[in-house]
Amino acid sequence: MREVEYLLGNDLTGASTAVAENILSDAEVLDVYSNTVVSASEIASPSVVKIDVQTARRNGRNGQGGSGSGFVFTPDGYIITNSHVVHNAERMTVQMQDGNVFTADLVGDDPDTDLALIRVSSSVNLPSLKFGTSHNLKVGQMAIAIGNPFGFQYTVTAGVISALGRSLRAYSGRLIDDVIQTDAALNPGNSGGPLVNSRGEVIGVNTATIAAAQGICFAIAVDTAKFVTLKLLREGKIRRGYIGIAGQNVSIPRAVVRYYNLAAENGILVISMDEKSPAVIAGLREGDIIIEYGGKTVSGIDELHKILTEEAVGQRQKVVILRGTRKSEFEIIPLEKK
Repeated sequence: MREVEYLLGNDLTGASTAVAENILSDAEVLDVYSNTVVSASEIASPSVVKIDVQTARRNGRNGQGGSGSGFVFTPDGYIITNSHVVHNAERMTVQMQDGNVFTADLVGDDPDTDLALIRVSSSVNLPSLKFGTSHNLKVGQMAIAIGNPFGFQYTVTAGVISALGRSLRAYSGRLIDDVIQTDAALNPGNSGGPLVNSRGEVIGVNTATIAAAQGICFAIAVDTAKFVTLKLLREGKIRRGYIGIAGQNVSIPRAVVRYYNLAAENGILVISMDEKSPAVIAGLREGDIIIEYGGKTVSGIDELHKILTEEAVGQRQKVVILRGTRKSEFEIIPLEKK
């Protein structure tokens, strides 16, 4: 017994007190966490909206209904949501947390970043969320998602930022860069809702989950959202370059890589081209492998997309291709993507 008391510090009463203090400390920490989530949720929730959509009638078929989330970011009724929530919408209604329902109009839509801007008209100022920043986020930082999963309105889930700088394939096929990964639970209906920090500031726009996984969810970084939203507000769209090809990434035979001393072992195989597109006018053919564009090596379709920005529209550039084992150069002038 004495040996046991010695190993425990000769003071069983003191040991019990220390355990109790540790338990109290853990409870206090939990209470701080809970209070933070409650505070951020109370700040953000009044600005989160439920969006109900009726799509246009097509090919003799009735339009379909759907719903998602969004958030007000200006008192005069501008709302950010996902493009896939409102794309092809014929009618949209927005419900606020206080029960008020408004008809919404589409201001602009960018499927390539899965972001859209809509607006409602209200006789009074609406509660609006403040933007945070995403360039200084840290892995492990608290992240709180608010939305309407499966129609359960104003659902709050909390977690952490699991990773930064992820890439995500948009519905349009383009790659969205600088995506936030979080384990704050998202489900269908959360799309377009805000991901907020502990101060209730928007740090991301919730957009996607991996169906077969648990705790792997994604949000578009708020810095991307701010840039896209400003463009949509001013012009109603994002201008991007278009050369009119459908392509896939392929490996280049090593003998060809060595013969031409190529900077990469991969390129873009041209599978098809749109009629009268810049690629057709330039002289490209199906089966060509694009290896350079504008003096830059392109080893995959995503790299080409990154080059074909607004600044690329109308700018004559050199495109280098492999046709069989022969290396050739052409000049191409991208148009604006419609």
